[in-house]
Amino acid sequence: MTLSLVGLLFLIVIAAIAGWIGQRLVGYTRGGIALAAAVGFIGALIGMWLSSALALPNVLTVQIEGQAFPFAWAVVGAVLLVAAVGFATRRGLF
Repeated sequence: MTLSLVGLLFLIVIAAIAGWIGQRLVGYTRGGIALAAAVGFIGALIGMWLSSALALPNVLTVQIEGQAFPFAWAVVGAVLLVAAVGFATRRGLF
């Protein structure tokens, strides 16, 4: 998989939006755009694994230079990731 610089920047923006939505759904307000992008990328991996394990279809994918980014599963994965990290810390989510 090769992406141009513009494609990579677009992918980072889409991942950041997915991470931000996931954080807001859980109620996590700490961190900035870099944390949201990281949560979006990791959430996409978790979401894709979950959808594959449960044999669920890919919905709401974003095509970036011929590569599909599973936006809906990235949000679901981000929610699961942020909730797990929030419950694992002593302070909780808020």
